[in-house]
Amino acid sequence: MKVTLRKLSIIFSMVLVLSLLVGFSSPSASAAPADKGPKNFLVGFKTNINQAQINNIQKLGGQVKHQFKFMDTMLISLPEPAAKALKKNPNVSYVEEDQVAHAIGQTTPWGIPHIKADQVQATGNTGSGVKVAVLDTGIDASHEDLNVSGGASFVSGEPDATTDGNGHGTHVAGTVAGLNNSVGVLGVAHSASLYAVKVLDSSGSGTYSGIIQGIEWAVDNNMDVINMSLGGSSGSTALKNATDNAYNSGVLVVAAAGNEGTFFGFNTIGYPAKYDSAMAVGAVDSNNKRASFSSVGSELEVMAPGVNISSSVPGNGYDSYNGTSMASPHVAGAAALVMAANPGLSNADVRQKLNDTAIPLGSSFYYGNGVIDVYEATR
Repeated sequence: MKVTLRKLSIIFSMVLVLSLLVGFSSPSASAAPADKGPKNFLVGFKTNINQAQINNIQKLGGQVKHQFKFMDTMLISLPEPAAKALKKNPNVSYVEEDQVAHAIGQTTPWGIPHIKADQVQATGNTGSGVKVAVLDTGIDASHEDLNVSGGASFVSGEPDATTDGNGHGTHVAGTVAGLNNSVGVLGVAHSASLYAVKVLDSSGSGTYSGIIQGIEWAVDNNMDVINMSLGGSSGSTALKNATDNAYNSGVLVVAAAGNEGTFFGFNTIGYPAKYDSAMAVGAVDSNNKRASFSSVGSELEVMAPGVNISSSVPGNGYDSYNGTSMASPHVAGAAALVMAANPGLSNADVRQKLNDTAIPLGSSFYYGNGVIDVYEATR
């Protein structure tokens, strides 16, 4: 259940930028002057490069390091004052200092070490052989950081589960199993098998009947874990029966608790998270403080990272979202790691391990059993 909180995410980013700006102080007035030695510049000429222009560069104290083949540009080593003088030359179109580029590599979102999934991965356990069904808006199967093994759609007018017109399902999938490659983000169980089960449309809405069909598909296709980062405010006997049936069939059902926050001490957990057969997951920030939007209630089971979570979005993109929707896939991925470590455990056993090893944070009404510790759960 993605928080309508993209605004909150934007505000969070602005605050972060401001804090970074404040953190940089000006150099002391007593600092030693910087070295004014030559630097490398890319110099573009308005006409074909000739010997006279090269001679002029040398007169300025410069050295031609490279002349490019398909454009009238040279890489030149020059003292900075000479570069400024060269900019005034009528035959020169531009003088640019040669910049440094860096490889855009894979990053590890803060939630991964926070639940100690990185420590589990370091042992060689990355969730291989475990099937996780993401019941959501679909998953962009063309994304560079995801490997979708299959799926099905139960949304009228959107027959392809491996497309995602909303982005929510792709983001959730990246947290569960973002690939261990040279790009993007790393998922909790990056070798787990992802299945896209589309039960929400491109606007992020879906029917209980569609969700039930998705749950039944997961049971029929021998999924090990179902993640439902979705919910409604009204209960349903049919939805409860479907959730119960999945759990009784050996599937671990993980669901977002909801983003209704607190309300005068009332239970605000949504459905299907409220059912006994589902693990209700709340959200904490990097300081293990309950996110203000995270729903509370007696059914709350565990907490997981759900604030400023970076993950994949359609179009080979990446973005940071907030919500219990982002917390739930951390638990689904953690369950995959526990299952991979202990193939003989039942879904109930895995659930118990995640609960028993959670780190207590306070009142169970607000924090359940605490934030998950998947390293302890796999031992």
